[in-house]
Amino acid sequence: MFFLKMISRSFSRQFKRRLLIAVTVCLSATVSVAMLGVVFDVGDKLNAELSAYGSNIVVQPKSDAVVSDLYNTGDSAGSASGSSSGSDGGSTSDGSAAADSADPTAFLKESDAQKIKTIFWAFNITNFAPELNIHADAGCVGSGAGSAGSAGTAGASGAAASAAKCKATNVPIVGTWFAKTLHMDSGESTVAGMNGMRSWWKISGTWPKDDSEQAMVGSALAAKLGVNVGDSVTLDKTIAVGADDNTNGGTGKTGKSSTERNRVKVKIVGIFDSGDSDNSAIYMPSIAAQTLANLPNSIDKIEVKALTTPDNDLARKASKNPNALTQDEWETWYCTAYPSSIAYQIEEVLPGAVAKQVRQVAALQGDVLNKTQAVMVLMTVLSLVAAAIAVANLMAASIGERGSELALLKAIGATDGSVSRLMLAETAVISLVGAIAGALLGSGVAQIVGHVVFGSGITMRPMVFVLVFVLLAVTVLVASLSSIRAILGLRPAEVLHGR
Repeated sequence: MFFLKMISRSFSRQFKRRLLIAVTVCLSATVSVAMLGVVFDVGDKLNAELSAYGSNIVVQPKSDAVVSDLYNTGDSAGSASGSSSGSDGGSTSDGSAAADSADPTAFLKESDAQKIKTIFWAFNITNFAPELNIHADAGCVGSGAGSAGSAGTAGASGAAASAAKCKATNVPIVGTWFAKTLHMDSGESTVAGMNGMRSWWKISGTWPKDDSEQAMVGSALAAKLGVNVGDSVTLDKTIAVGADDNTNGGTGKTGKSSTERNRVKVKIVGIFDSGDSDNSAIYMPSIAAQTLANLPNSIDKIEVKALTTPDNDLARKASKNPNALTQDEWETWYCTAYPSSIAYQIEEVLPGAVAKQVRQVAALQGDVLNKTQAVMVLMTVLSLVAAAIAVANLMAASIGERGSELALLKAIGATDGSVSRLMLAETAVISLVGAIAGALLGSGVAQIVGHVVFGSGITMRPMVFVLVFVLLAVTVLVASLSSIRAILGLRPAEVLHGR
């Protein structure tokens, strides 16, 4: 009872100084809870932010992936094959070789694309879109349809092109989904397509509807064609339709083949500005592109946007050779949402496909996450150090003001230990009050940071509060003991006279 009475009297006699200690601890707890709350949730937030800038996994036919690795053509996703700078297709506007403007020769089945949502990490795949990347002539007038025979590909193309005049030749065409509703075998439904993959595009008009003859045009190509939203564009493409009977499939002595000029007319419902080479491309429903190229149910790429865990040493080891993992490593890797494990599972459900993570996105994600967490942890440490210094100074001042009281306690037989316990109890009570208030304020500050920076709230984990209370307890204890130690071992007269 005497002990509690001494503590209560201490608060009433030194209310302002005790209040300062409570405010100091409260501010430190506020910063610590807010920063650590963001640290533990920033991985998911950054992942969601970075995923807004396109896919982080690209699926290709196996033969195309091999060629890409051999010639180091890159695996960047989200752009068309390139925009032609001339009718000869010799080079593209971004400086890539003529081969980049060639149509694909290996394909996946479009009907298999929805199998991506059947893998173990299906719920981490937030969106995906299959693509058929081809090239065609745009803004054509005149008689472009029909057939033509020639002794070579160049001759066939030239003969067919002569039948129609086009404003732009060898234009990149991307046949894809925009907001396609998929009904899974499990009874669930999902929406996939470019609407959720190109959130940074500036669009005038609307997105095309799937399974229609609508399209959207890049701003650079729209200016070249002189079209606006609501106009129609005619697309012509020369396709092979067979071979002469006397040439054994077109590979005989004459080398002749039969070609014809396919024509599709699409309505422009949107003009977009992507800020890259896609500005010279046309995006249209996959069915329309497949009709134009005479490639039913064919795609050459699938872009996948997935919520992933940043790579670590295990993920990097698995990405090189999954078979080199031990059984425990394999289970850990397969059951963690690394980009490489998700890519591996996609390959399991898509025959003849190779899924590769976009390395630039994965590296950026891990680098940004580590730096952000390091900054926030540093701020937390600095706030705790500042709190320790402030509490130590306030405790020293409080002890100096209570010199007579402490000297009297020691004079009537109080030990250094009892005096220390009294001082620690007083500080502990007021620090607890400040810590609780700071924890509540810190949770609110974390939500404000989440909404301002990420546009959504922060998920506060219980371990954040536990960690902060432990750190503050250690900090206050060390600061208090360092101040109390100044009076331990002194005789009452020395303390009484302020020496």
